[in-house]
Amino acid sequence: MRDAAPTTIYLKDYTPFGYLVDSVHLTFDLDAHATRVTSRIAFRPNPDATDRTFFLHGEELKLIRAAIDGAEITPDVTDKGLTADVPDAPFLWEAEVEIDPGNNTALEGLYMSNSMYCTQCEAEGFRKITFYPDRPDVMSTFTVRINGDLPVLLSNGNPSGKGDGWAEWVDPWPKPAYLFALVAGDLIAHPGQFTTRSGRTVELNLWVRPGDEGKCAFGMEALKKSMKWDEDVYGREYDLDVFNIVAVDDFNMGAMENKGLNIFNSSAVLASPETSTDANFERIEAIIAHEYFHNWTGNRITCRDWFQLCLKEGLTVFRDAQFTSDMRSAPVKRIHDAIDLRARQFPEDNGPLSHPVRPESFQEINNFYTATVYEKGAEVIGMLKRLVGDAAYAKALDLYFERHDGQACTIEDWLKVFEDTTGRDLTRFKRWYSQSGTPRIRVEENWADGTYTLTLKQRTDPTPGQEEKLPQVIPVAVGLLGPNGDEVRATEVLELTQAEQSFAFTGLAAKPTASILRDFSAPVILEHDQSNAERAFLLAHDTDPFNRWQAGRDLAQDTLMRMILQDAAPDTDYLDGVLAVLRNDELDPAYRALMLGLPTQSELAAALHDRGHTPDPMAIWAAVETLRQATAQNVQDLLPRLHSEALVDGPYSPDAEQSGKRALGSAALALTSRLDGGAMAAEAYDKADNMTLQLTALSCLLRARKGEAQLDAFYDQWQHDRLVMDKWFGLQVAMAAPEATPAIAATLTEHSDFNWKNPNRFRAVMGALAMNHAGFHQPDGAGYALLADWLIRLDPVNPQTTARMCSAFQTWKRYDPDRQALMRAQLSRIAETPNLSRDTTEMVSRILGA
Repeated sequence: MRDAAPTTIYLKDYTPFGYLVDSVHLTFDLDAHATRVTSRIAFRPNPDATDRTFFLHGEELKLIRAAIDGAEITPDVTDKGLTADVPDAPFLWEAEVEIDPGNNTALEGLYMSNSMYCTQCEAEGFRKITFYPDRPDVMSTFTVRINGDLPVLLSNGNPSGKGDGWAEWVDPWPKPAYLFALVAGDLIAHPGQFTTRSGRTVELNLWVRPGDEGKCAFGMEALKKSMKWDEDVYGREYDLDVFNIVAVDDFNMGAMENKGLNIFNSSAVLASPETSTDANFERIEAIIAHEYFHNWTGNRITCRDWFQLCLKEGLTVFRDAQFTSDMRSAPVKRIHDAIDLRARQFPEDNGPLSHPVRPESFQEINNFYTATVYEKGAEVIGMLKRLVGDAAYAKALDLYFERHDGQACTIEDWLKVFEDTTGRDLTRFKRWYSQSGTPRIRVEENWADGTYTLTLKQRTDPTPGQEEKLPQVIPVAVGLLGPNGDEVRATEVLELTQAEQSFAFTGLAAKPTASILRDFSAPVILEHDQSNAERAFLLAHDTDPFNRWQAGRDLAQDTLMRMILQDAAPDTDYLDGVLAVLRNDELDPAYRALMLGLPTQSELAAALHDRGHTPDPMAIWAAVETLRQATAQNVQDLLPRLHSEALVDGPYSPDAEQSGKRALGSAALALTSRLDGGAMAAEAYDKADNMTLQLTALSCLLRARKGEAQLDAFYDQWQHDRLVMDKWFGLQVAMAAPEATPAIAATLTEHSDFNWKNPNRFRAVMGALAMNHAGFHQPDGAGYALLADWLIRLDPVNPQTTARMCSAFQTWKRYDPDRQALMRAQLSRIAETPNLSRDTTEMVSRILGA
């Protein structure tokens, strides 16, 4: 039988917990299937609480004993926790429980990964370790003793003692239970040191399994850069004597910021030139920075409740984006962020899974670790900074850290520091946190008597639970270009606050061309009826790198739409514009590589749907392939030289300069393979001396429907490296011909190395299936059925990964009736599965309820 209907939790119902926690002492006696956890917790009544019910969360725990002030009691225990009668005064709670980490496949709480004990407590995993008020507003210091026969025993904070078979850790900074961490295993440390600006020495360690020692150096240097950057830019110094990172193979997320003991998915920290691509290195650098930056924006200042998740995640994503921009190319980073937002968050914002940056309710909080909370949350921070200015932003952040250090806070607390430092009323801006959906800005232009008038009209379409939308505060960065390409008005931020506003620019000698939404100044959809001649002009002359790229993107989308709907030929304005950009050696190679990109097939499907057309995935795929072929032919004289730029002299480095050159060379190789059938790619594969070039060449061969020998050779070379094998699995599905995609994915699930219980390996195949737009949406529904089969199988083992993968179906109403019926049938089949987890139940119900 299915579990009882999940309980909906509402933001409006928040009340503080009835008791404060002064200290927590935990003792772990480790055993693979019978770990004993003894807790001693000092409680006292919370004077701000109105409800003094003593309820401690607890799931999948075997209670051995419980006591209050030394006297044993028999609490009322359910499958959700326990209640007990407690004194109306400070008291000491003691409990001993038994848990089974060896059979914990959900990877929440304490579990095992390759004989290593590991924890994941965010959001609500600590309740699977011991009975506790498992909520982020309950903060305390922790002392942890670990008893076990493994050589490395780690927890949060500073080491306070160790001996034969035991270790003790003390975290002096109050934290909520979701930041608790424990790791025990046969691990090797890659050590380092960092000297803070106040002169303290911090011991750094990156702990890995034997055999991974050679993949640690980059992660360690990224950590040091992050620590220095946070001191230099935000004035934040690290506050413990040691900082540990542990690489874990079985991990549902990318990484976790547990205080002083960050736990990382191996894919997010281990790197070497032989096994990792340039993109892997950049991702690792960003994730290490993100988790380190949480030390202040998430740990020292945490969120009051899970509705405030964006308070720590949106702010920290914004900070790691700033970091990457400083370490690499700011324009390239901004473009990548926009591409990612449009590919992941916009569909979420405009579909059945739409929710505000701060949700009003949830059934399962794990389902709200979304692009809306993270990426759109970061965009909201960026807009706020743009509106108040850099100096005011810095002043507000200083006040935030000073005022709220050691507290569990809300969005209201966050906005209040900006109001107090700037004098601005942010009531209307706060709508970004409460309204779901992506605003659309319609542009109208008028030119008369030397005055250019720009009229902007905003609207946000209805989303589930929110029919009526109020105008947002939207910073629209605008510049004006004269007929010769010179900038006649530098970038100015217009504040759009009404449903419709006009802005006049006077004293102009000639009608300008407007460059609107520069640097992607707000996460909105711009509706601007420009001619292709205007777009080509901006592509050639715009001084804003983002909008120059956007002009090329708009040209590409326009020609693709006409190819799909009208069977038109590729537009020469687009082809010639790309040629001109590629010829411009003054432009960053990474930027030129981005200019060769096209809108994703899912983006095109969304654009067609927005315009009242039913997208045909195969027609979209065919148009994209035709345009790429035409581009290759139009720039073929440049391709040999551009590809040669990937062959960097000297030793490999993942830095921005070398990575940019390889990005451009790899893009050139992909186009060349369309002309020579993969001949150059085969040569490149044989000569490749790093994973970036090797994987690029292999992908080109697979796209050319060749490369079987190289695919086998790649497997033979790398079959013992689990992270590289994730690439091997995923690449075959990603590069497959649409009609063959479901069958290839199905075949790979039968491979002896397909460990479906490992989240990385599962995502490598099923994630690639969902991302192969035409392949997933094959008209016979084979892709839908295959994914549903595996989600049903995975759900009882790992509900979190299952629920997140359900989002592959969120756009089901976009397509033709036959595909809709096929997807709905698979969603219904998942929904009707006996004992479906509450994670997956909520996701499927929301998608079906669209």
